[in-house]
Amino acid sequence: MSNGNKIVLSHGSGGKRSRDLIRNLFFKYFGNEILSQGSDSAVFETPAANLAFTTDSFVVDPLFFPGGDIGKLAICGTVNDLAVSGAVPKYLSVGFIIEEGLEISVLESVVISMAETAKQTGVEIVTGDTKVVNKGKCDKLFINTTGIGELDPKFKKISSGETIQAGDKILVNGFVADHGIAVMSVRNELKVQADVLSDCAPLNKLIAEVLQVSENVRFMRDATRGGLATVLAEIVQHKSFGIHIDEEKIPVRASVRGMCEFFGFDPLYVANEGKVVLIVPADDAEEVLEIMQKNELGKEAQIIGEVVADHPGKVVMQTQIGGKRIIDMLVGDQLPRIC
Repeated sequence: MSNGNKIVLSHGSGGKRSRDLIRNLFFKYFGNEILSQGSDSAVFETPAANLAFTTDSFVVDPLFFPGGDIGKLAICGTVNDLAVSGAVPKYLSVGFIIEEGLEISVLESVVISMAETAKQTGVEIVTGDTKVVNKGKCDKLFINTTGIGELDPKFKKISSGETIQAGDKILVNGFVADHGIAVMSVRNELKVQADVLSDCAPLNKLIAEVLQVSENVRFMRDATRGGLATVLAEIVQHKSFGIHIDEEKIPVRASVRGMCEFFGFDPLYVANEGKVVLIVPADDAEEVLEIMQKNELGKEAQIIGEVVADHPGKVVMQTQIGGKRIIDMLVGDQLPRIC
């Protein structure tokens, strides 16, 4: 097979092949006025006095999974990190580390997915980088995305959660654990198929709708690696308050719950890629819930618990069988390489 349809080391050399890959693939699908300048740095204006800045790397295996792929994941992951900070995502950079021998058609499919997702979110990919490594030095394709968003000063404290107080309500926008189970279901080692799609989705528009009805949101975080449980455990760590949640209120699909029980996973710790945990004042909770449920990405939203003065530093769950359980952080990952 010729080198014309596979990535070769010279695609990362900085020479003609590199230029052709950038112009004929990345510029073709990511093209915008800023990117087309082709400079070493993207130059743009922003009126915001406050900016949010984040970066993340994506190494998911396999590259394509039910409901998404590494490209969609890379855009959603960074857009969501900005959005849960209260920012409006604006610009992304993209860095590709490509293994020699990857089929260019595979890379093109990923790039198309990224372009479509970026368009859906309203962000622009304005700069990037490509490196090609020897076969065996990475697993097909790794992607890094860095994002910049405009942050209204009134939302500046959301990411720190410093205004959280007892009585606040905790919400999640839908079913948890879908992403981790969807990815694992297509891995060879499980030898099982599950009719589950990843929840991979951009949350910026849903979050913008929430912030329009409540400027008092105390905290937001997307429940990715470590799942819902880890987010909640991080919130109360070294704090003077605790959290109480109700297992019956936490949305988990029956099929996902069944898979988790079969393999010994706890759905509270399984990664999501389209779930936001919100903490809002009790007076705002029902209105926020109503707004979320009107959005396609929040139809199954629920109020799952509240912040309490009792058991400071601990998350306690009321179980379905009537007992109580401490929710803490895991030492390691239940499911590796899922984002």
